[in-house]
Amino acid sequence: MTPQDLTFDSHGITCRGYFYSGQGKGPRPCIIMGHGFAATRDCGLAPFAEAFVAAGYSVFIFDYRHFGASGGEPRQLLVPEQEVEDWLSALAFVRGLEGVRADAICLWGTSFGGGLVTVAAARDGGVRAIIAQCPMMDGLASVRAVLGYAGPWHLLKLSAHGAVDMARGLVGAAPHYIASAGKPGEVAAMTAHDCYDGYTALLPAGVPNKVAARVSSRLMLFRPVRYAARVPCPALLLLCEQDTVAPMAAAEKAAALMPQSEVRRYPVGHFDIYQGEARQISLRDQLDFLNRHLPAA
Repeated sequence: MTPQDLTFDSHGITCRGYFYSGQGKGPRPCIIMGHGFAATRDCGLAPFAEAFVAAGYSVFIFDYRHFGASGGEPRQLLVPEQEVEDWLSALAFVRGLEGVRADAICLWGTSFGGGLVTVAAARDGGVRAIIAQCPMMDGLASVRAVLGYAGPWHLLKLSAHGAVDMARGLVGAAPHYIASAGKPGEVAAMTAHDCYDGYTALLPAGVPNKVAARVSSRLMLFRPVRYAARVPCPALLLLCEQDTVAPMAAAEKAAALMPQSEVRRYPVGHFDIYQGEARQISLRDQLDFLNRHLPAA
């Protein structure tokens, strides 16, 4: 499947996405997909998109501003509120595409993106469904998880790096970066035992394993769980029972608050769901959910 490379505007910044046109008569339902923490459209999402297209859906996978093929300076700058804006801009763009049913859109986000789609769906109010895979639903809970596996000294180091980066930003200097994922004991946003191997396995050549360090000061303030009760559409949450990155308890709390939620649990780690049998089982559950709430036929 060869997608089109399309551009759209998000608050004055040009963002890029791959558009896969679904097969079938008439306008098609569309699934808008976005990745997680500092990842791009090229980081392991193609098998999911291809499964959706094979089932009759159109798909649009986009890069957030500051990442991948999208514009925005400085590079690798993660601001959660701006990424929610990018979701809403992508949604407005896709609704205007020829061949897409504007009233039949599903937002699909994974990891950090699972929290982003929760906020975007609550703010938009008009999407037909959301799918949140291993979702990060509470930044404060994620910071507490880091405290649990890495200790207070690690959080202090991240805060110090974040302060350096914020100071550089105030004077217009280039960002101070940390690794997105590192091995235990290294300075990185994620350092649980499975993070480095799991995260870097998703990165193709040219996608850096780094993020502007100021994200450490913003993460705990981003709490999608607070928007869960306002999600008006059916929501499928896919939870990894051995998740070291996105605490499952926070996702379960969000699911309980959503008026129309379904939960599927898998006995795997956060990064296992992108590969092999775990991915296939997850996709089976996703296609079942879509067939019931947003059928392609």
